Amino acid sequence: MIRRLYDWTLELAAHPNALWALALVSFAESSVFPIPPDVMLIPMVIATPHRAFLIAFVCTAASVAGGLAGYAIGAFAFDTIGEPVLTALGKADSFAGFTERYNEYGAWAVLIAGITPFPFKVMTILSGATGLSLPVFIVSSVVARGFRFFLVAALLWKFGPPIRDFIERRLGLMFTLFCALLIGSFAFVRVL
Repeated sequence: MIRRLYDWTLELAAHPNALWALALVSFAESSVFPIPPDVMLIPMVIATPHRAFLIAFVCTAASVAGGLAGYAIGAFAFDTIGEPVLTALGKADSFAGFTERYNEYGAWAVLIAGITPFPFKVMTILSGATGLSLPVFIVSSVVARGFRFFLVAALLWKFGPPIRDFIERRLGLMFTLFCALLIGSFAFVRVL
């Protein structure tokens, strides 16, 4: 099923209304859809490099809007779905402590999930469920998603198709390593 969704999403990149389709996929991916918008972003920028930054902007704006939808799912559906599940598992009391810790570092969690291959929708829904400050969530989402999509667009605009393999296979790993080093550095400085 995931492969069919991936292929369908890739086909949308060649559609005459690809920019609208990209906005829809970017929106949905931030709250419920399993395929990242990069699947469309990359071939669209390669096909029309003069529109690279418009494509990145649409992808970013729609992703942040979708993140707000995920936040709303977490904020409004948690009481009816999430809380009963936690209570049945005997974890309702520990969720309060988790919420406190998450909200202390939530901006970092949203930034890391927005840049790395970690499913962004998990953080958007979790942010709503824990009541992370909405302005903090929005700023973190804009910075993270903007960084990710504009960097991909800029690399493709500058280097064209030869950089595609690096982006598809290694850029997610590079983002993840960068975030791990950043977190490790902060942890090391904090220990000192």
